[in-house]
Amino acid sequence: MDIYETSSPEDTVALGRRLAGQTRQGECISLIGDLGAGKTAFVRGLAEGMGADVQLVSSPTYVLVQEYPLDEMSLYHLDLYRMVHAAEELSDLGLEEMLQNGVAVIEWADRAADALPVPRTEISIEITGEQSRRFTVNNIN
Repeated sequence: MDIYETSSPEDTVALGRRLAGQTRQGECISLIGDLGAGKTAFVRGLAEGMGADVQLVSSPTYVLVQEYPLDEMSLYHLDLYRMVHAAEELSDLGLEEMLQNGVAVIEWADRAADALPVPRTEISIEITGEQSRRFTVNNIN
């Protein structure tokens, strides 16, 4: 388990950029945190660190999945917030195929915890102040 503290949205983006170097094809990253915790800001940094066009990064709340092309794979950005039966609907989105073709990062992953692949990286984001956050990173095996 690793713990990181950020003090601004810019720090959160920078943390995503830093952790991007540890991300490999086939990896699933689950993000857990309240509204406004910084999930999308973290994904923005992750995408930038992996070489995606950050102008494309936005919350996929209404479209469910955004795909950000990289040089040799894709970064898939999923949002389960609006899903009623997230565990069942997750397989309909083609998560297995996404993992074969790239990296999947899932916001509101706790809504489908039992359906998520193992191993995966689980990142819990805690709001610790108006702009500060605590990121707890666990490898689930």
